[in-house]
Amino acid sequence: MNINELLKGVDCTCGRRHECVVDSVIIEKAAIDRLSELCKDYSSILLVADENTYRAAGASALKVIGERKARALVFPSTPLLIPDEAAIKKIKESLCGAEVIVGVGSGVIQDLCKYVSHFERIPYMIVATAPSMDGYASTGAAMILKGMKETVPCGLPKAIICDTEILKDAPMEMIKAGYGDIVGKYSALSDWRISQIINGEYLCEYIYGITMEAIEKTLSVAEKLLDRDEESVGTLTEALIVVGIMMSFAGNSRPASGSEHHLSHFFEIVGIVKNQPYLPHGIDVAYSTVITSEIREALLNTSFDRPLYRIPRNEYEATIRELYGCVGDGCIALQDKVGNYEKDRTHVYKEKEKEIKAALALVPGAKDIEQILGRVGLDMKEFYSVYGKEKINDAIKYAKDLKDRYTVLWTAYDLEIADKVN
Repeated sequence: MNINELLKGVDCTCGRRHECVVDSVIIEKAAIDRLSELCKDYSSILLVADENTYRAAGASALKVIGERKARALVFPSTPLLIPDEAAIKKIKESLCGAEVIVGVGSGVIQDLCKYVSHFERIPYMIVATAPSMDGYASTGAAMILKGMKETVPCGLPKAIICDTEILKDAPMEMIKAGYGDIVGKYSALSDWRISQIINGEYLCEYIYGITMEAIEKTLSVAEKLLDRDEESVGTLTEALIVVGIMMSFAGNSRPASGSEHHLSHFFEIVGIVKNQPYLPHGIDVAYSTVITSEIREALLNTSFDRPLYRIPRNEYEATIRELYGCVGDGCIALQDKVGNYEKDRTHVYKEKEKEIKAALALVPGAKDIEQILGRVGLDMKEFYSVYGKEKINDAIKYAKDLKDRYTVLWTAYDLEIADKVN
């Protein structure tokens, strides 16, 4: 799992050529000093950060690049920065002829810079400030546009700079979030496998295997992350970037995002729309992985030879609008476009029950996932205290409506076992 080798691309046995066109991935002590060389050919640079990431690494990055060449756009740390139209507009207005964007941050800063870079056709680099998510080397930007959570296909950074001295001092919550995001790949890979069986979706065994290897390497350093061990934080960072590369290889986020992410998106969107609390993305993903394992365990004890469950259309629309507020109509429109509620998978479930259950059983059980999370101090009590069982049950039933992707949430809904979970 050598990043530099992966960046050369792979002629895969699946029949596809896999590529991730990133010039440089630098994970090392004092990596930020490499910015001087990376930016030498640019005379006008826009550095984008928020107040927290500017303190962590932005000021140092500006000094390394040179203040004559670069100017900074620093978003306030409060209110919470959202990757929406307002933030996009602010970056566009600040470009003023910039030849390259240097983002300093993790999730939201990364997604905003990636989005603006792509649509304004300006290259960008990212200076990571936390090992908190897997999007550094992926081709998707997780945006909230018109109130909807949307993964927008975008380009890749020219360089990813990961200074382990900076990363080890990231807020512990963000280190735990990165760990949780990696643990969530168990769920995502399972969803990919069952969609291959049920829908004939493309799945690459090479990508699947490399992603599983990233999980195993991360678990091997779990306890050391709590000590901010620099080498272990580097291992986690590498795993997150490798998973991003696997998404680029696949051409979508399948290796890294499934039902566990859909649950996380539900809590985030509902939280934003209704001004309710929600947990950091990776931590939500971690806890949601326990829930999706509970769903798989329930399905393993369910007969698939049964009619599909559906509620009346008027009841469905009313429920979605109540749950999602102003973005409810968008969810309804998306599902009408995809046609999931009209698809009759009865014969597929019946004919392939044994194969589907074998795939479901590949994922660690809910108690095992809880133990894996407990190694970094993540406790499901936090999840239940923030959301409560009713909201979690709503997510199990209707988080699927936020996306066009088939996951175990659809299997659970179709076979009417959502109420048997949690």
